[in-house]
Amino acid sequence: MAREINIKKGLDIPLEGKAEGKPEPIKASLVGICPDDFPGYTWKCDVKPGDPVAKGSPLFHAKEAEGIKLVSPVGGVVEEIRRGERRKILAVTVRTGEDANCQIDSTSLVEKLKKSGLWAMMRQRPFDVVPAENAEPRDIFVTAFDSSPLAGNVIPTHIAEYLEPGLEALKTLTKGNLYLSVRPGQGLRTKVAKVLDIIGPHPAGNVGVQIAAVAPINKGETVWTVDAGTVARIGMLVKKGYCDYRAEVAITGPAAAKPKKVLTEIGASLSEILTGEVKEDASVRVISGNVLTGIKVDPASDFLRFPYRQITIIEEGDKADEFMGWASMSPKKFSIKRTFPAFLRGLEKPFNFDARIKGGHRAMILSGELDKVFPFDIYPEYLIKAMIAGDYDKMEKLGIYEVAPEDFALPEFVDTSKQELQKLTRESLEKLRKDS
Repeated sequence: MAREINIKKGLDIPLEGKAEGKPEPIKASLVGICPDDFPGYTWKCDVKPGDPVAKGSPLFHAKEAEGIKLVSPVGGVVEEIRRGERRKILAVTVRTGEDANCQIDSTSLVEKLKKSGLWAMMRQRPFDVVPAENAEPRDIFVTAFDSSPLAGNVIPTHIAEYLEPGLEALKTLTKGNLYLSVRPGQGLRTKVAKVLDIIGPHPAGNVGVQIAAVAPINKGETVWTVDAGTVARIGMLVKKGYCDYRAEVAITGPAAAKPKKVLTEIGASLSEILTGEVKEDASVRVISGNVLTGIKVDPASDFLRFPYRQITIIEEGDKADEFMGWASMSPKKFSIKRTFPAFLRGLEKPFNFDARIKGGHRAMILSGELDKVFPFDIYPEYLIKAMIAGDYDKMEKLGIYEVAPEDFALPEFVDTSKQELQKLTRESLEKLRKDS
């Protein structure tokens, strides 16, 4: 019997451009893996340009735990080690060639996960980082849906059959509970995990919200989180000894020429995925991910970024010409407050958002506006002030261990003071982790 969890606080952002239909296969000829997508470790490169690699063979290892790898999602040849300032590695690119699988021959499930790159796709709370090598989780939370704007499927259709074996494998890694979070009517049931039927607006799909509603994290406890797509890959690894590293990607947004779904490789080159997919004569921003937590990327040279499920295309807004500017009374201007007449047409109808912030940094006022979209038993504004002040004791008392940057994405969207709350949260968690 599933347990029903009703999330009442939040906001569904009605963005135009939802992807529909079955995924269209696109074979990427170039892929890139970016170590910055996997926080918690310093990643050292294991390859050099010209090296042949098989699908699933290592590209990086963690400096602090050499057994944990980031792997190539395709077979081929290493083309480039892309570097930034101070020779920091931004990505390793692989030109697709012979599609041979790298068999993972370890008998230990933990070693299989580390060698296959799937360990790095899990996250540990607190701190929202790749799990520590010898961590023992109190519980494991698996999320099978995404409530963020225009989100696509979490479980790629072609590997959905391996979800149950993946859950069975994960269950062996904790002495506590294994939870599977779904939407009512999604049709997912299991004999292995405790099923949570999650009702409510975004951020109901954020795993931090689900943990807070079921079993909040206390200081000294560790909880693992993982999306159901990764769990299905774990199931395939257990059954076959190798993984399918393809991803079902939703190309979405009001500036997408024709929103659709594609089936392609993890880390695929965006120039191949987005050919003909951007509206012509438009100044656009391409985001790998959703508009709240995604990463701004260059469609000509960048790659699909973790968690590899969505691309959002919106207009920059740098050519916008609105009558009366910010004071415009157009019903096409979205606002959660009744400052603008958009509520008369209904906030559920799709809006054409662009990338403008529409205001600069302002003094932070304790207005309670963040609390309306923040479904934690936490005072968000007081926690933010403690993070700005760098007061570790206050941060701990106010619940910093329960949150991750994504949990402040929606508050950042509605925040009148225009603070970079996700960046602030990440920096605060990193300081706490290093000092703990």
